[in-house]
Amino acid sequence: MINPQSILDKYFVPGSKSNRIVSAHSRKVAEKAVAIVDRHPELGADRNFVWEAAMLHDIGIVKTWAPTLDCFGDAEYLCHGYLGHDMLVAEGLPKHALVCERHTGTGFTIDEIILKQLPLPHRNLQPQTIEEKIVCYADKFFSKDNLEKELQIIVVEQKLMKYGNDKAKLFRDWSALFE
Repeated sequence: MINPQSILDKYFVPGSKSNRIVSAHSRKVAEKAVAIVDRHPELGADRNFVWEAAMLHDIGIVKTWAPTLDCFGDAEYLCHGYLGHDMLVAEGLPKHALVCERHTGTGFTIDEIILKQLPLPHRNLQPQTIEEKIVCYADKFFSKDNLEKELQIIVVEQKLMKYGNDKAKLFRDWSALFE
């Protein structure tokens, strides 16, 4: 078992605005994700891994240009998943890295990345495992702008609609499975 907060503290200065926001957001996501695991033992998800991965899913934000989060890196915010992947691989956490890489939105297909010319690696960036899907789903409910408020399912679905009906449909499918 790892200590996710100590890993976050390695990249985000402890006590800094970015550390407070990312840690608080990640904790909310982890709590929701673990609650899903607890409600659905039939899914066979690894509870400890879900907690750890949820706590680390946004670590790549530190390398992006996100001034409202007090992050001043060179990359676009959209890149935080794959950047976090590389960071967690370097930390010796390849499974956690996959959660990080695949949690943005509801994930991206290779075709979508190429067609939309997204600044992402040309590989499948969609959640594959049940743990990856749970963390991705739980993440959609919490904005870093308002750390206390959990979004309603309908609000999340509406937000995803602007990226395509397929994104909203996948979220609905996850809702049916996880709620």
